[in-house]
Amino acid sequence: MKHLIYFFLFFIAISSCNAQNSNSTSPINNKFDLNERPKLVVGIVVDQMRYDYLTRFYSRYGEGGFKRLMNEGFNCKNNHFNYIPTYTGPGHTSIYTGTTPKYHGIISNDWYDKEIKKGVYCVQDDSVQSVGTSGSAGQMSPHRMKTTTFTDENRLFTQMQGKTIGIAIKDRGAILPAGHTANAAYWFQGQDEGNWISSTFYMNELPKWVKDFNKKHSVDSYLKVWNTLYDISSYQESGPDLNNFEGGFNGKETATFPYDLSKLKDDNGGYDILKTTAYGNSLTADFAIEAIEAEQLGYDSITDILTVSFSSTDYIGHNFGVNSKEIQDTYLRLDLDIERLLKALDDKIGKDNYTVFLTADHAAINVPSYLQSVKIPAGYFNSREFSRKIIGFMEDTYKSSNLIESISNDQIFLNRKKIKELDLDLDDVQEAIVNEIIDYQFIDKAYTATIMSTTSFSFGIEQLIQNGYSQKRSGDVVFILDPAVISYGKTGSTHGSAYSYDTHVPLLFFGKGISQGETFQKTEITDIAPTMAALLNISYPNGNAGQPLEFVLD
Repeated sequence: MKHLIYFFLFFIAISSCNAQNSNSTSPINNKFDLNERPKLVVGIVVDQMRYDYLTRFYSRYGEGGFKRLMNEGFNCKNNHFNYIPTYTGPGHTSIYTGTTPKYHGIISNDWYDKEIKKGVYCVQDDSVQSVGTSGSAGQMSPHRMKTTTFTDENRLFTQMQGKTIGIAIKDRGAILPAGHTANAAYWFQGQDEGNWISSTFYMNELPKWVKDFNKKHSVDSYLKVWNTLYDISSYQESGPDLNNFEGGFNGKETATFPYDLSKLKDDNGGYDILKTTAYGNSLTADFAIEAIEAEQLGYDSITDILTVSFSSTDYIGHNFGVNSKEIQDTYLRLDLDIERLLKALDDKIGKDNYTVFLTADHAAINVPSYLQSVKIPAGYFNSREFSRKIIGFMEDTYKSSNLIESISNDQIFLNRKKIKELDLDLDDVQEAIVNEIIDYQFIDKAYTATIMSTTSFSFGIEQLIQNGYSQKRSGDVVFILDPAVISYGKTGSTHGSAYSYDTHVPLLFFGKGISQGETFQKTEITDIAPTMAALLNISYPNGNAGQPLEFVLD
């Protein structure tokens, strides 16, 4: 019997050694070849793009833009943001860091800073100077972003040889994706200038190619009549052009096509008017294509990254709403701009040498006044009235004023120093506010900072609140409005909530290393960065919380 046992153990040992030797000498599956990395990764973010823009306008798109990405690449059809608030700053940051505001710290576009006792803007940086403009519009950097982006990790991996360039009309749309180590980020300065600018965080003066681009002032060619790309009567996928749910431009009586931009510009911020037209996206595509050639992005074997954010879709959505003719025309024109960009990549980099992903920083709600007109529950939250009521409640309850320092981003910030001086219990004060406001009209949920810091939520809106909650930067009480209720004007769309109309956005992968297919499996916005890191065989961003989407990778 002992002999049989010894023989059995010996057999297992020999088998184990053979298996280890087999694994250690197999070069096929574990081989890493730098040439397998794409020469260029292009991250495209379409600001305020709902997923249903892909499907609603699908039959009107050409074959070379959105359809090419969808049909030749991989389409994640059930992609969502996994935190709130769903705004531009946090959205761009989460896409590229692979984590949520809880960790990367960009909790909104702007927020109340509890340390310095005033509001701050997510990329504002008074320690740097403007480049390309004499004003303060260039005093921006990513210094408030606490974690790395996958663009940073690529720079580190390549010993700073791989370039990163960020481009967007919005400063935050250019700066946050490009990361801390970017070679450059460029954004658009409108008003009476109409130029692309930057910051001394990146450079002391604009490169020659940017100066030349600005000098040509091709921006003037877009100050023309904005009419629909096709006969407006064929735009059956959007609402009537004349309605009560759109804002429009100063100097024009109705928000209806056509818009003579050269005549309207003086009453609408000069060159800033282009931001709220489809031509703002075309200008962005022009500049991005110029950057590829001028910076020689993807021209060698060391991977470069270009981040492009199309900002005008957001301005137009805010102004005209998600069901407008203006939105439809903008997306049909953006489809052509994306086709131009892809063709430039084909010609300059080669079809098999680059990888693209396309997503959005948030989606948007249908205009609530429109929803009300078709008998869907919706409404408008009066922020001023809310502030008046809660401040009055605090004064009546605690016989003291100035106990609230700020109400912003659906959060209440308390004067903790004064609460301590009055010998009040902070937890009790927070809980009293929750119990008070939960009875207010349009308030659906409310939670204290203590609950957010001590209770772990694994699903639902509560989890999204928690993923967006930063102990150091967020408020003492956070509240959630009812579905389809916003704090906004009666015309145009907005965003920021945990509801699917704000969280459900496109996610398309295309190009080198990407499988062809589609899925309804739920994916999250924080999965993009680790997927790109896995594709590039580099470290994940240092705050990463997402998962690489293996089924996307070829």
